[in-house]
Amino acid sequence: MDPKTASKFEIRANVIKAMAHPTRLFIVDELSRREKCVSELTALIGADTSTVSKHLAVLKKAGIVRDEKRGTEVYYTLRCPCIMNFFQCVESVIRENAQEQLELLT
Repeated sequence: MDPKTASKFEIRANVIKAMAHPTRLFIVDELSRREKCVSELTALIGADTSTVSKHLAVLKKAGIVRDEKRGTEVYYTLRCPCIMNFFQCVESVIRENAQEQLELLT
């Protein structure tokens, strides 16, 4: 693999790795509905603010979310809502796998 191709796949992997946690997947799903501030996400997740902020930092570093400070709150939005298409694909894989497993039982 040449360096340019390797770099392209490394960048893709970084985005996927950033989402590879249930809490971060939940955050992305919530932000697909509307922007939310850290305190809203903290209440929804049921974790402390520092934990939620760390998850948001991972997503921001990967370019999945952006933030905007308003007064004392920081609001987050998805940078590219098309990330939800990836979720649809993942769910298709899950359905296919489940169907194959069911077929083994019959």
